[in-house]
Amino acid sequence: MADQYDLLVIGAGPGGYVAAIRGAQLGMKVAIVEREHMAGICSNWGCIPTKALLRSAEIYGHMGHAKDYGLSAEKFGFDIDGIVKRSRAIAAQMNNGVQFLMKKNKIDIIWGEATITKPGEIKVAPSKKPIVQPQGPVPKNALGEGTYKAKNIIVATGARPRVLPGIEPDGDKIWTYFEALKPAEMPKSLVVMGSGAIGIEFASFYRSFGAEVTVIELLPQILPVEDAEISALARKRLEKRGIKILTEAKVAKVEKTKDGVVAHVETKDGKTQQIAGDKLISAVGVMCNIEGLGLETVGVKTERGAIVIDAYGKTNVDGIWAIGDVAGPPMLAHKAEHEAVITVEKIAGMKVHGLEKLKVPGCTYCEPQVASVGLTEAKAKEAGREIKVGRFPFVGNGKAIALGEPDGLVKTIFDAKTGELLGAHMIGAEVTELIQGFVIAMNLETTEEDLIHTIFPHPTLSETMKESVLDAYGRALNI
Repeated sequence: MADQYDLLVIGAGPGGYVAAIRGAQLGMKVAIVEREHMAGICSNWGCIPTKALLRSAEIYGHMGHAKDYGLSAEKFGFDIDGIVKRSRAIAAQMNNGVQFLMKKNKIDIIWGEATITKPGEIKVAPSKKPIVQPQGPVPKNALGEGTYKAKNIIVATGARPRVLPGIEPDGDKIWTYFEALKPAEMPKSLVVMGSGAIGIEFASFYRSFGAEVTVIELLPQILPVEDAEISALARKRLEKRGIKILTEAKVAKVEKTKDGVVAHVETKDGKTQQIAGDKLISAVGVMCNIEGLGLETVGVKTERGAIVIDAYGKTNVDGIWAIGDVAGPPMLAHKAEHEAVITVEKIAGMKVHGLEKLKVPGCTYCEPQVASVGLTEAKAKEAGREIKVGRFPFVGNGKAIALGEPDGLVKTIFDAKTGELLGAHMIGAEVTELIQGFVIAMNLETTEEDLIHTIFPHPTLSETMKESVLDAYGRALNI
């Protein structure tokens, strides 16, 4: 007999497991289906393990400048096996942590691959991928193959690396982020195809340990979704670190050689150049995991490879919902988590606010860090808004100078008529930790007056945020 649930979640990534937990908190009988690993790509192969690698790179970089801080670190090096081992251990810890949360909240885990056979029903087949269980094999009596029913089904199956024809990853010389996270040895040279967050973070990591890195971007600027001014500063800093960057350039083909790869690159002037490297990382975006779910059978609408939803995660088919990467951009873990809560609370009949994508922050954890929320200056102007723009450089901030991190900028954009904060864009030390202040401000519909009357602690990097607001209104104090 089919098992009956109030809520079935397909996919145990940050969107899926949060949806399951929120459902359990609201008294629902919940099950979650996972084919490979709890905590999803984010914790196993994305957000968390990459930050572990970048932390190693950050510390290594500081060791190289110890003399600047009055310290001595003359003999130091790195062990790539140790760096990767630490990263993988952290990923395993996250995996185990999510399994603990499932048990704590009395959520059934169903191991396998789900197909929606009709609204309110799924069939689970054995997984085609090996199931990753850091604490041991899946118990023999665990739920798996069979038919399961639920009043509501949430699809949270995430995304995977986009593959370009003719430049398919082989796990050896052409990498996706999977291989880039666990190199057997440090490559001496590297070609990175794509300059979004994933490409730039890996370019930053490998450059920190001495690799010669070339980044190739099809569009006119790196970090294409960022404000142009911030992007230009990021490029300047990355190039100062020795990273070569080609924009408005296309990788026409990749030739594998005995020693590595040769990328044939076409530039905007019509010329072609060849760039050799030990490895090539393909970081040209991701594709939603919509295949094999039975979406066509039940009539769920998709568009541009993503499931179409409203602001509450609802699809065009009653009882079927979707959240996270599979429902389209921005493809960020925190967006998936927030959508999860909105969707489950909507299912429960609660009064909720739909997702506002302009209030979803974005972060890139390279050196230097980049963070943003809301409209860029260009987008605000395109929207016909009359704006005031404030800027404050880190060199005017005492804490940044004391940290030895004086290179950075905070940029704020306000509606000139109402004082509404339209966007905030940052580059510099720890800006990924600072951006939430502007996100809260936007969520509370804060004006420049509210921010100007807020006391920021001294000495902190956060003071740059207030100074940027002051600058937009001609009142900056420290520049």
